[in-house]
Amino acid sequence: MKYNFDQIIDRRGSGAIKCDGLEQWYGNSELLPMWVADMDFATPDFIIDAIKARLEHPIFGYTMEPERYRKAIISWIASHHNWQIESDWICYIPGIVKGIAMAMVSLLKVGDKVIIQPPVYHPFRNVATHNGFEVVENPLRRTESGSYEIDFENLEAVADSRCKMLILANPHNPVGILWSRETLVRLADFCLSRGIIVISDEIHCDMALWGKKHIPFASVSDKAAECSITFGAPSKTFNIAGIVTSYAIVPNESLREKFFGWMGGNELNQPDIFAPIATVVAFENGEPWRVQMLKYVEENIEFTIDFCRKYIPQITPIRPEASFLVWLDCRELNLSHTELVELFENRAKLALNSGAIFGTQGEGFMRLNVGTPRSVLEQALQQLKAAIADLG
Repeated sequence: MKYNFDQIIDRRGSGAIKCDGLEQWYGNSELLPMWVADMDFATPDFIIDAIKARLEHPIFGYTMEPERYRKAIISWIASHHNWQIESDWICYIPGIVKGIAMAMVSLLKVGDKVIIQPPVYHPFRNVATHNGFEVVENPLRRTESGSYEIDFENLEAVADSRCKMLILANPHNPVGILWSRETLVRLADFCLSRGIIVISDEIHCDMALWGKKHIPFASVSDKAAECSITFGAPSKTFNIAGIVTSYAIVPNESLREKFFGWMGGNELNQPDIFAPIATVVAFENGEPWRVQMLKYVEENIEFTIDFCRKYIPQITPIRPEASFLVWLDCRELNLSHTELVELFENRAKLALNSGAIFGTQGEGFMRLNVGTPRSVLEQALQQLKAAIADLG
């Protein structure tokens, strides 16, 4: 089946944060939304059909986890990421950010510190501070190619004895890095030796681009498996973020007993009726759709890079290795970050994520969501081109 990713679907009035939240977050409901990290493509038909089939039954009572649920997760991860996991390592979680919070509350104690590596997904910082934990920054280091790498020398300097957790974006958000095996092994060696639990957020893992491969953190060594909790979901890949399909994978028995025990005791490990259905059909039937979607996203990224090169050379998109998010280096515009945001929102009439929310290292950058029909992406870039031309 050939899927149509050029179809424009009006999301306004559907409760989508991306559109209906514009007034609340930006003060202007007429901006072109290129921010929230979900795609504007129709959810695959096989997922919709499976949910419709369940809706035919007239009772929506307490529901057991279907037998196919864990089998589907295990099979998908084995075939796509060459990681063999076991059924009892898996636990449903009601969202990855919520899962991070639950891991902190159940595994850390007062006075512990959490390491993040900005520029990075901003809820990592928020969830730590709002739960009373001090955040320690280990900023990523720019490379000569314009990408980023983990600064292990600085990590050694900032990780004191109170640092008990490190949150890893794998693949990285917002830059789109697929961390190398060597990097992950080194990080695992460091964290296990210091008694630091690694929370590996791998929600974008199934969106590696141009034939590249994602490497699960816990798969790289026994040490990595010993000190980590992995969070995943089919939600980004199959555009079902509104159906909370997240899960945790914990190989270490001691960590598993503490975390899963806390989850179970608070009845936070029980999915609603539709999450397992969507997960199973996505992983059992979704490969053709995923392949076509990734090709379309790759072409959108290439379109963005080519457009900026030709018409907006002051902006350099950093080519992501995974996901539909593009990190735009706007520093050659020579604007303050406040002026940069004003350019995008008030002049270009675009809603992007300000780079500053990902940490001070994000000032001068913006995050663009290219998971949208090509015509919408072109419109956004044309509006940006015109706004920059007006600056003179």
